Formats: sequence, C-alpha cells, structure tokens
Amino acid sequence: MQDRHLFEYAVVRVVPRVEREEFINVGVVVYCAKQKFLKMTYHLDRERLLALSKDADVEMIEQNLQSFQRIAAGGKDAGPIGELDAPSRFRWLTATRSTVVQTSKVHPGFCVDGEDVIGKLYTQLVLQE
Repeated sequence: MQDRHLFEYAVVRVVPRVEREEFINVGVVVYCAKQKFLKMTYHLDRERLLALSKDADVEMIEQNLQSFQRIAAGGKDAGPIGELDAPSRFRWLTATRSTVVQTSKVHPGFCVDGEDVIGKLYTQLVLQE
C-alpha cells in the first residue's frame, strides 16, 4: 500500500468588489511537504467575472493570478518571494488579505500524489461550482 502524505490546500478566489465580499472560485493551491510539492492552478472565467462585476479589471486580475502561479513554482522570475522555500511561499500565498485575489482558509488532507490531488480539488472546487 502506498504511503499517504499530509497536504494542505486553499481555494483561490477573485473578489472583484472587496466591499461586497462576493467571490468566484478560480483556482487551488496545494502544498505537500513530504513530496516537496507546491503548485497553483487556475482558470479565470471572464464571462462569469464580468457578470459579478461589469467593471472588473480582467487583465489586472489575470496578471495577479499569473503572479500567484509563478510564486508557487518558485524561482527568480517570481521575485523575492519566489526565492523563499516552499513552506514560506505557501504561507505567503495563503495569508489573509483584503485584495481582489484572495484564498480560503487552509485545509488539510492526505494524498498519495500531489499532482493527482490538485487535479481533483480543481475539478471539484472550481469547475463544478
């Protein structure tokens, strides 16, 4: 039997008008220390976003989501935060913030494969809302 490893995840949300607290789930960020796995995946449904807020700055939101993805991947092209270790990057990505791109609270689980679990969570929490 394969070992199951503790992982943590958060749902990535877009809150186009922070004062209204309305959001759409657009992605998932998953961290598994044992597998040295940290990844963020997303899809921004522009029509849905504009239905929620016709004045949403779609390009700026897309850029912010791409930044989240680069930070999760790590490396110099993700700026100073991208050069931190994976646990620090995950904590930065999931920190509470009052911005257009936010994350849910962090939730734990057990997995065999981080890539498999991020796909399942993405399908369940983003695509099937």
